[in-house]
Amino acid sequence: MRDLDTLWGYILVFLLAAAPFFEAYGVIPLAIIAGLTPVPVIILGLLGNIATVLLVIVFINKIKEWRQKKKEGKEKQESKRGLRAQKLWKKYGLPGLAIIGPLLVGSHLTAIMCLTFGGSKKNTAYWMVGSIVLWSLTFAILVHFGIDLLGHEERNFFE
Repeated sequence: MRDLDTLWGYILVFLLAAAPFFEAYGVIPLAIIAGLTPVPVIILGLLGNIATVLLVIVFINKIKEWRQKKKEGKEKQESKRGLRAQKLWKKYGLPGLAIIGPLLVGSHLTAIMCLTFGGSKKNTAYWMVGSIVLWSLTFAILVHFGIDLLGHEERNFFE
């Protein structure tokens, strides 16, 4: 029964990391804290998040058409997030938005913004994958060392 629970935990890591706004960098630390083995958690979290971001990049034209139909007849009003993203784009370009954006609005929306502001699909894909890997590993390492500093092994928090 424990093996089945563990399997479901890993499946959940993949699915939640793939879902917009949950993000691999949020799911991976939570799964590690919950007691799942870090290496498979990191791999599955990255695969889930990267796969859906790449799908957004590949199908950006369809997504733009869908959003345009949804917005027909409504006044166009810039959101605070959109304005912040435009400032990042103007100041730092694609690398800056791709690296900082996922922390502010999530990786999926950041990919859409990068492409909308003029980034190519290829460059956006490279920078977004790099950003997802960077933040996921950063948060996983911080959680790992944070747990070790607390001495969770000695206290048996997860058993």
